[in-house]
Amino acid sequence: MDGTILIADDDRSIRTVLSQALTRAGCRVHATGSLQQLLKWVEEGRGDLVVTDVMMPDGNGIDTIPAIRRARPALPVIVISAQNTIVTAIRATEAEVFDYLPKPFDLPDLLARARDALSRRPRQAELTPQVPQSPPTDLSTSESPKEGTLPLIGHAPSMQALFRLVAKVLNADLPVMVSGQAGVGKSTIARALHDFSDRSSGPLRVLTPADGASEALSGAVQAARGGSLLIENPAGFDSAAQTRLLALLEQLDGMNDAPRLISTGGPDPQQDMDEGRLRPDLFYRLAGATISVPPLAARRDDLPALARHLMARATAQGLAGRELPDAVLAELRGQDYPGNVRQLENLIRRLALTGSGPVSVEELTEMPGLPAPMRGTAEPQRASTNGRGQGRAGQLSASVAEHLQRYFDLHGDALPPPGLYDRILREIEVPLLEIALDATGGNQLRCAELLGINRNTLRKKLSDLNIQVTRRRRVM
Repeated sequence: MDGTILIADDDRSIRTVLSQALTRAGCRVHATGSLQQLLKWVEEGRGDLVVTDVMMPDGNGIDTIPAIRRARPALPVIVISAQNTIVTAIRATEAEVFDYLPKPFDLPDLLARARDALSRRPRQAELTPQVPQSPPTDLSTSESPKEGTLPLIGHAPSMQALFRLVAKVLNADLPVMVSGQAGVGKSTIARALHDFSDRSSGPLRVLTPADGASEALSGAVQAARGGSLLIENPAGFDSAAQTRLLALLEQLDGMNDAPRLISTGGPDPQQDMDEGRLRPDLFYRLAGATISVPPLAARRDDLPALARHLMARATAQGLAGRELPDAVLAELRGQDYPGNVRQLENLIRRLALTGSGPVSVEELTEMPGLPAPMRGTAEPQRASTNGRGQGRAGQLSASVAEHLQRYFDLHGDALPPPGLYDRILREIEVPLLEIALDATGGNQLRCAELLGINRNTLRKKLSDLNIQVTRRRRVM
């Protein structure tokens, strides 16, 4: 990989890690914690690729992209952000960035995307600075006015894939069907497709199975002209209502101000059609693009941030604001949620209503309606460029991964203390040696053979790790 990469991130450790990795990969790197300095480098003609964070001390990285475009129209930009919300994904897509990665990201993944961006760079003549045609971008920290109003947050690969898909179809001229289990937030996604689209200034009208009468259907379709028509659970409409609805939708063909069609459905709308609950012609009319919202069990890594968000929202609605300590978040993360985000929100609101001060683990576990611990559900693994963790469901590595992920989650936005590698290996090594010794009746020769190590090596490990000799563990 060859080229000059400009990095802007307010976290010194991230700048250091990226600089070292990209330098080892053969690139020249300039790193800064300031967007002003980044823009200065860009305007001077430096760099073949920009990697920038979003929230910076002197501005917003996405808001800076128009200024980068004015100075260097063909310079690729990769956005990295800890603001793992649908709004960030939408804004990054609208800014036409080369790529967007949520933090924390896999370093090999970022290197691969940087290599891809550099391989597509245009001729140098296209990268030369241009005279600005409009005033420079205001670098004051800015945020979309709708940021934070939606519980659409998540770093899990499934949620990031969802955010990217929503951003791609946001202003596409085709109907969208949003599917998923009850309580995952389908209606929230559907409303976001209207609220963040170029139709947001128009009306949003909602149809439910209760609106099956012809007058209600006709009135909603007409009232939605110029905006969006949201049809919730079309499979729940009776057969006659589905027929009337289809006839009304067919009248929209060729209409200049026809509403954009958005619908929500169960986990498998195709099955609803196959089993006769949804007319095939209505299904195909509504499913121009389909978006599947993952259940909460498939993105447990997101649960701590989601729980904090829901508590903050409850506080903004006038309920008592309560702290959710790391131990409580870890307990929440280990539960099953058949009712998904709606069930979690109800639980958080009950905690806000029934107590004060920090929530304790004891209070949480005694809370009526607490979900049962997860059983037999293997969480999908994080995406990785090296295939790490493939097929490990139900294996020892899955349990180790669960333990490690919980350990990282307990540190919130901070990283664990340095020396993690040796610390984790020691935690695994001690019980392994103790159990192996117990299994061999304290016979160190047999234990060494079982472990596949030299007996002297075993003795040294027992001494170094301060594993005490018991009656079953006789020194030979």
